[in-house]
Amino acid sequence: MSETVTRRSLKEAGEGRTDWKRIDSQTDAAIDAAIAADPDAAPVLDSDWFSDAELELPERKQAISLRVDADVLRWYKAQGPGYLSRMNAILRQYAEAHGATLTGRTPASG
Repeated sequence: MSETVTRRSLKEAGEGRTDWKRIDSQTDAAIDAAIAADPDAAPVLDSDWFSDAELELPERKQAISLRVDADVLRWYKAQGPGYLSRMNAILRQYAEAHGATLTGRTPASG
């Protein structure tokens, strides 16, 4: 991975370019009209939508003991935090590529 990540605290970032006074002064009706006029906007999730919603939690990961070559483990650890989740994602992709029908977590959800 050759991505460069620059981290800044909210204090370092300053106020930004958002016109918070304009945002805060908008009425609910104006916000609803703007959403209705935007063809790319997601639908409003109101109480009717949530009345049929069901909470489904992904299957929990299982703790195991796995013997891995030391150099392979060093390489993954050198990639930074989340290396075990990345190893899991790679194993998942391999299994799916070889015909496994997996449920539960997706590679993006870690």
